[in-house]
Amino acid sequence: MSKQSKGVSNRVGNASMSVFERYLTVWVFLCIVAGIALGQVLPGVFQAIGRLEFAQVNLPVGLLIWVMIIPMLVKVDFSALNEVRKHVRGIGVTLFVNWLVKPFSMAFLGWLFIRQLFAQWLPADQLDSYIAGLILLAAAPCTAMVFVWSRLTGGDPLFTLSQVALNDSIMVIAFAPLVAFLLGISAITVPWDTLLTSVGLYIVIPVILAQIWRKSLLSRGQAYFDAAMVRIGPWSIAALLATLVLLFAFQGEAIIRQPLIIALLAVPILIQVLFNSALAYWLNRALGEKHNVACPSALIGASNFFELAVAAAISLFGFQSGAALATVVGVLIEVPVMLLVVYVVNHSKSWYERT
Repeated sequence: MSKQSKGVSNRVGNASMSVFERYLTVWVFLCIVAGIALGQVLPGVFQAIGRLEFAQVNLPVGLLIWVMIIPMLVKVDFSALNEVRKHVRGIGVTLFVNWLVKPFSMAFLGWLFIRQLFAQWLPADQLDSYIAGLILLAAAPCTAMVFVWSRLTGGDPLFTLSQVALNDSIMVIAFAPLVAFLLGISAITVPWDTLLTSVGLYIVIPVILAQIWRKSLLSRGQAYFDAAMVRIGPWSIAALLATLVLLFAFQGEAIIRQPLIIALLAVPILIQVLFNSALAYWLNRALGEKHNVACPSALIGASNFFELAVAAAISLFGFQSGAALATVVGVLIEVPVMLLVVYVVNHSKSWYERT
C-alpha cells in the first residue's frame, strides 16, 4: 500500500463528526424556515437569482454545488482500489446493495407511497417529480459521511476507503444510465443530453478537479494535506445549507400550502435506509465477513450522496420541482437515521459474531 493510502486510512480511522455534521438536521430545519421566510419577504431577489442561468444551469447554484462536492472528493484516494481484493465479500455485498437493490427498491417505494398510498395528499402535478427525486437520491452511494459512520462503528478504514473509491469510479459510468433506466420504467422522461450534462458538471469535472487538487496538496506533505482537509471541511456543509436556503425560498409557497409533504416524502426514504442497511448487515453475516467490515458495508449500502442528488434534481427539474424537494428531505433525515443504524450495529456485535 502506498504512503498516501496509509495516510488516508489513518484519517478515516480518526474521523469524527464536526459540529456542522452532528447537528446537520437542525441546520437543515433552520434553512427551511429561513428560506421560506426570505422567499416570502424578498420574492424579487430570489426570482433574479433564478434567472442567472447559462445553458440551463443556474450559475449561483452550480458554484455552490462545486463547493459542496469537490472538497469531499479530495478525500478519496483512488489508489485504494488496490485494496479491493482484500475484502471481496464485504465489497460484493455493498456493491449488490448499492447498485442492484437500493435504486430499484426506492423506485418501487416511490411508486407504492407516492403514486398509490399518499397520492391524495400530494399535488397531482408533482407526483412524477417526487418519484424522480427519490430515485436520484438512491442512485448514488454516499462518499464523504461514510468515513464518519465507519469511524463511529470501529469499521475497517481500508475497507471503507477502497469501497468509496470503487463506488465513485462506478458512479462516473453508471449513474446516468441507471437514473435514465429507472426514470424510464417509472414513466418519467428526462432528455439524455440534460442528464449527461449533469453527470459531467457534477461528477466527472469535480472528480478531475478534486484529484488535481489532492495531488497538489499531497506534494507538500501529509501534514499539509491533513491541515488543508481541516480548513476546507466546513465548506461542503456550508455550501449545502446555502443551497437549501435558495431552494426553500422557491419552494415556500408549496410547503406553506401543504406542510404535510415533507413528512410524507420522508416515509419511503426512511424505509429504504433501514431496509438496505439491514440487508447489507445480514448478508455480510451470512457470508462470514468480519463485524468491522459489515458495519461500514451496511452504512455505505444505506446512505446516499445527497449533495449530488440535490444538484442533479435542480439541474434536471428546476428549483421549484418536487424532485428538488424530495432530495432535500433526504438531507433532513440522513444524520438521525444513520446514527440510529450506527447504534444498532454497534449494539448487535454479540449477535453478529454468534455462530
